[in-house]
Amino acid sequence: MTASKALLDGAIVAKRNLIKIRRVPDLLVFTTASPIMFILLFAYVFGSAINVPGVSYREFLIPGIFAQTVIFGSTLTGAGLADDMKKGIIDRFRSLPMSRSAVLVGRTTSDVGNNVIVIVVMSLTGLLVGWRIRSSAGEALAGFLLLLLFAYAISWIMAWVGLLVPSPEVVNNASFMVIFPLTFIANTFVPTNNFPPVLKAIANWNPVSSVTQAARDLFGNTNPNVPTPGYWSLQHPVLYTLGWVVLLLLVFVPLSVHQYKKAASR
Repeated sequence: MTASKALLDGAIVAKRNLIKIRRVPDLLVFTTASPIMFILLFAYVFGSAINVPGVSYREFLIPGIFAQTVIFGSTLTGAGLADDMKKGIIDRFRSLPMSRSAVLVGRTTSDVGNNVIVIVVMSLTGLLVGWRIRSSAGEALAGFLLLLLFAYAISWIMAWVGLLVPSPEVVNNASFMVIFPLTFIANTFVPTNNFPPVLKAIANWNPVSSVTQAARDLFGNTNPNVPTPGYWSLQHPVLYTLGWVVLLLLVFVPLSVHQYKKAASR
């Protein structure tokens, strides 16, 4: 089967998943409500107590919320695939003359679309609480694209998990146990300067920290007079993040396709 046919099949599956979101708007409502709540809580409750040298805390906060939200949004991929497996929809797809990778490509692509909607809503909320983009339009667009690209790579991990576990509930619980500490042991909400030494090292090499730092740099939400932490990952956050994206895709795309064939044949 040609690559163009596989991409066409993937686009059809992606359309199917996006239509599902439109018909079940509760999915989108709850997906956007959580980051809005985080923005309001951190901006108004914790904002006055957290000092970030040289920059407004709200401008420091919003890129971190973006990173956390798009990563949590990737769990939709795993939960969706687990749900399709449970209902037998994957077996129906297997009976059709379509690419084996189309279901996975369509699922991960549709979740990028969902993340775009969520980022738009969060951006508007951020603007209301005082966040501003202080860079060029091109740099800001690059920041949003990097966030979406990183989330897309995480979606392939979730796709693999969704094909391994028996139900969407297990996906949600398992992913929460991993993603929650991953997004908090990072520079998403507070600077890592006062972290204990071990946690500080983990946080500064955490790819969530690098994608957050890259977004802050590209949005102009940093103070150039404040030195960057002495870690290569945060001195070159865009390059470090792209490295993780490539690595995750190289590992989990073939793993997910293999698991799809194996799981769907049970």
